[in-house]
Amino acid sequence: MPTCEANFDGLVGPTHNYGGLSHGNVASQSNFARSSNPKQAAQQGLQKMKALHDMGMAQGVLAPHSRPDLHTLRRLGFTGTDSQVIQHAAKVSPAILASCYSASSMWSANAATVSPSADCMDGRLHFTPANLVNRFHRSIEHDTTGRILQATFNDENVFAHHKALPSSDHFGDEGAANHTRFCQDYGKPGVEFFVYGQQSFNAQAPKPAKYPARQSLEASEAVARLHGLKDQHTVFAQQNPKVIDAGVFHNDVIAVGNGNVSFYHQQAFLNTHQVNHSLQKAMRSLGHDPVQFIEVPTAKVSLEDAVNSYLFNSQLLNLPHLKSGKMGLIVPQECRQNGPVSAYLDELVAGDNAIEEVLAFDLKQSMSNGGGPACLRLRVVLNVTELAAVNPACMMNQSLFDRLMAWTETHYRESLCEQDLADPQLLIESHSALDELTQILCLGSVYPFQH
Repeated sequence: MPTCEANFDGLVGPTHNYGGLSHGNVASQSNFARSSNPKQAAQQGLQKMKALHDMGMAQGVLAPHSRPDLHTLRRLGFTGTDSQVIQHAAKVSPAILASCYSASSMWSANAATVSPSADCMDGRLHFTPANLVNRFHRSIEHDTTGRILQATFNDENVFAHHKALPSSDHFGDEGAANHTRFCQDYGKPGVEFFVYGQQSFNAQAPKPAKYPARQSLEASEAVARLHGLKDQHTVFAQQNPKVIDAGVFHNDVIAVGNGNVSFYHQQAFLNTHQVNHSLQKAMRSLGHDPVQFIEVPTAKVSLEDAVNSYLFNSQLLNLPHLKSGKMGLIVPQECRQNGPVSAYLDELVAGDNAIEEVLAFDLKQSMSNGGGPACLRLRVVLNVTELAAVNPACMMNQSLFDRLMAWTETHYRESLCEQDLADPQLLIESHSALDELTQILCLGSVYPFQH
C-alpha cells in the first residue's frame, strides 16, 4: 500500500452546545444560546467519516475531551464537590461555566500541526498540539489533546510528539487550520505552507483591526523548527487582514490545498502574487510539478458568501473512485443552498481543472457553531510502517461505525441549552460516555477523571 493521507476526524462530545464563545467566528456568534442536538452532531460527523471510509479513504477517529473541565474551574476558585463546583460556577459566572463545557475539541483541524516524516530531518512524523491561546475555552485543550494524540499515534520510533508552544498571544498557534502541505506524491518530501495573521514582534506589520489574528508568524516559525523542516521547502504567508475582519478566523475558511492544487479565494492572502511565486519556487526546488492555482474571483463568490457557505472549509481529496486522477471536493450542504456558490461549483466541475466532483454533506450542527468539513479533520500522511503503528481501534470501519452510532444513541442527549449546563447530571452522563469510549478506542486513561 502506498503512502496515504489519512483524515482523523474529531468525534463530537456529549456536551456540544451553542455558547457563542468564538469572537470573530460569525456562525458561532450568530447562533449563541440556541438549543443544540449533541446526538445529531455526533452522528452527522460519524456519517461523514464512514462515507469517506467507504470511498476508500484512510479514516480515523479522535476522541473528544472531558467536559466540563473541572480542573480549570477549580483553578479559578470554585470549590467543593463536583456538583458544587458546577452549581457555584453557574450562579457566579455562567460564561466561565459555558467555556469549560465547550465541545470545541470536535474541530480537530485545530488539534495540532502535523508534518509527515518525509519532510522532517529525523525521519519521524511530528505532532505539535495547538495552544489556541486566543480563546479561553480552547486554550484549556492542548494537554488533553496531546494525550489523545499520543494514545492514537503511540510508537515513539515513528511518531514525535511535542508540547504546545508557550501560552502567549506572541506565539498564538491554531494548528492545521493555518497549515497546508503541497506535494506531488504524499510519500516524497513536500512544501509545508504556514499562513499567519500577524507578526507579534513587529508592531509596524499589517494586522486586522476588528477581529483578532489568531496565528502569529512567530508560532508558525517555531513549529517549523520543532519539526525539523528545511527552510527551502517551507513557505510562510500572511492572511489578508481584511478577510479576518470579515469573519475569516482561520486560513481554512478561505483556502484549501491538496497535492499540487491550491484552491483559494481572490482575497485570501495579503500578497497573492508573492505567495504563489514562493510556492512555485519551493515546489521546483523539489523537482515537483508546478502548483495548480484555482483562484475564485470575488465577482463570482463574494467574501460574504464564501464565509456564510464555508465553501473553502471543504476537504480537497484524491478520491479513489475518480479514475481520472482528479480530485473531489467535500463541502457542507450550505454550499448548495447558496445560489452564487452553487453556481460556481457547477462551473468548477464543468471546467478544465483538477477538481472533478463535488459532494455535499449535512453537518448543520457543526456548521451552526462555525465549523465545516475541514474543521472536523486532522490530515496525517502515513507511510506503510506508520499506518501499521497507528492504534487500530481508532481506525474507521463498519464495526466501529456501528458501535459508535449505538454508543451515541445510549449516551447523548437530543437537546442541550444553556440552562442544562448547571445540571450536575450532565457531568455524570459525560463521564460515563467517555469512560466507555476509551475502552472502545483502546486509549487507556487519557482523561483526568479516570486517574
